[in-house]
Amino acid sequence: MEPVAALNEIAFWLERELAPSFKVQAFRKAAASIAPLGTDEVAARVADGRLKRTKGIGDRTFQVISQAVDGEVPTYLADLRERNTEPLDAGGAELRAQLRGDLHSHTEWSDGTVPIEVMAAAAATLGREYQAITDHSPTLTVASGLSAERLEEQLDIIAGLETGSVTLLTGIEVDILEDGTLDQTPALLDRLDVVVASVHSKLRADSRTMTARMLGGIRAPHTNVLGHCTGRLVQGSRGTRPPSEFDASAVFAACAENGVAVEINSRPERQDPPDDLIQRALDAGCLFSIDTDAHAPGQLDFLAYGAARAAANGVPAERIVTTWPLPRLREWLAK
Repeated sequence: MEPVAALNEIAFWLERELAPSFKVQAFRKAAASIAPLGTDEVAARVADGRLKRTKGIGDRTFQVISQAVDGEVPTYLADLRERNTEPLDAGGAELRAQLRGDLHSHTEWSDGTVPIEVMAAAAATLGREYQAITDHSPTLTVASGLSAERLEEQLDIIAGLETGSVTLLTGIEVDILEDGTLDQTPALLDRLDVVVASVHSKLRADSRTMTARMLGGIRAPHTNVLGHCTGRLVQGSRGTRPPSEFDASAVFAACAENGVAVEINSRPERQDPPDDLIQRALDAGCLFSIDTDAHAPGQLDFLAYGAARAAANGVPAERIVTTWPLPRLREWLAK
């Protein structure tokens, strides 16, 4: 098999398993370092020992490349395939099969790990009909949020990409600022297919303050999806964080009134909203969007977690916008 493909597939499975980022990046960097060489040159450098002395190629990645050059499926890749034969979560299989795409993902333009085209390729491999690229907005400097100029540059690049079977939707995960406004110019937001509005700062504000802030973001005319509404963390390397406090009845009523979908965030460390809030959003008549919030290609498979939680809470597929075909989705997004 092709050495670059083998290295990138290994990285995909490791990302899916939430392996440490340094481990994943070892394979991504090795793939990037040999990609310009071509298969014959890689084989020659394996044979004469030069590849083993190349910066960024370690013992494990050299073994993978050598086995791939010899026409084998690398042992490390075979082991990963064997232990990843089952879906991440077996619950909600019927609903998972109805999901057509994902409205929330990040690339190396903000705090993701790979270029746009690599995320697009992974989405296509997973059979997605559409994938939104929603990097962060300027205020979130810790995540390298995109200035207006950088976002315009990204839009030009996406317009020029050939993405095969998957349609890339332009977008942003825009911060809902403290005064309830969105952290990007209205003119730029108007150019995007998808706007996911989220709160990322001062998550321990009192309920009245947080509610007013969230209502401002929900009522903003460009908002399509309310992202990870409580901001909680239930596990993972960042530790845990309690959910924000807000008037759920007012927030979900505003979502229903303004046609804003409540995101069921599929990241295992978030599991946001909690089950009781999914029920309240359901009772309020809200639409939902099951999204991965992926920061790496392997995490695009996290949709299984979101589908399982939606199914367990009785969310009908018809009310999940990411089950809709692209023409219907575009019509809703344009409202």
